[in-house]
Amino acid sequence: MKDNHSEHKYSHNFPPLDIIDLDKVPSEAGDNNTSDKNGAKDSHSSANNDNEASGFFDKVLRINWHIVLLLVVLLSVIFIVYRFATWGNRVESNFDPNNTNTELELEVLDNILPMLYTGEAPAADDGVRTVVAFGNAPFADDLGSDDNLATLIGELTDAVIYNCAVEGSYLAASEPTYSAENDPMDAFNFFWMTTLAAMKNTVIYESAFEALGDNVPAGAKEAYDTLSTLDFSSVDVVTVMYDASDYLDGRKISNPENNTDIQTFYGNLNAGIEKIHEYYPHIRIIVMSPTYAYAVNDKGEYVSSDLYLYDEYPLSTYAMMLERGATMHASSFLDNFYGTVNELNADQYLTDHLHLNVEGRKKVAERFVYALEYYDE
Repeated sequence: MKDNHSEHKYSHNFPPLDIIDLDKVPSEAGDNNTSDKNGAKDSHSSANNDNEASGFFDKVLRINWHIVLLLVVLLSVIFIVYRFATWGNRVESNFDPNNTNTELELEVLDNILPMLYTGEAPAADDGVRTVVAFGNAPFADDLGSDDNLATLIGELTDAVIYNCAVEGSYLAASEPTYSAENDPMDAFNFFWMTTLAAMKNTVIYESAFEALGDNVPAGAKEAYDTLSTLDFSSVDVVTVMYDASDYLDGRKISNPENNTDIQTFYGNLNAGIEKIHEYYPHIRIIVMSPTYAYAVNDKGEYVSSDLYLYDEYPLSTYAMMLERGATMHASSFLDNFYGTVNELNADQYLTDHLHLNVEGRKKVAERFVYALEYYDE
């Protein structure tokens, strides 16, 4: 006996399946054509637009961006190389590969300024250029001889030179106010000498000469006579040149709290220039640095003054402080430390560790005349 329930359970009535022959599948174009033939125009138009959009992006995506990036980098490198090769103006090089000169080159720190005074009462032009020189040994050595610095300058220019340098004097004062009892030579530092020139105050010099007696240094009496009688309204130029004596004596270089402290190298220069400007603003001032000088160590040996310190600073700093003071007061600065007698040639132009020989003075004279006549037509 048949189990009808069981037969019913496993029998299925599926629709017949169509077997697709893959070799006979129509192409996309064929399908589209078939669709067209079947009248599905709206559907075909929409699909066509989508194919065009996706086709553009397909082309973009098919670009080899690595090659594009490589081309961009290559073009950038070519442009940079071209710009470097054509940058600026080409000039001929003076480099000589066979040159064996090992001498060091020094930078000269001159700052030559014209007379900048524009006041209402400048000095009358009397046709004579009058110069007054302040200082110590460079101008005071061999005073009155043909080898004196002022005389050598006079041979190179038609200026009239009044030499008011005093042998053995210093730029910085030893006392804050003059004291003949403590140091009669203080009367001959730059500030007190400009005070004599401006105010004709002769009292301190009377006491100085009395205190010095027979030890009055060379140039002191001549300087006093000149400064106490000369009409500075007729003076055109004042020049200042002190050697390395302040450095060798360990005199203080400056006072940060007082730029016109006369007991300092820098302050005394400032105070003296200001005194001249106050009374005679028409006068052009030329500050000359000391030339190079050797320091002397405890064994009496000459050593480099760029390394040996007496009061915290080498000699080069003393020289450069004068440049600062001159510039601050619109005055000319002539660099003798590097530009005239320097560490490279000092043995040719010094008689000892400090004083100039005749050839050294000639070099200073030439440099001074260069600054003096710098703006002449």
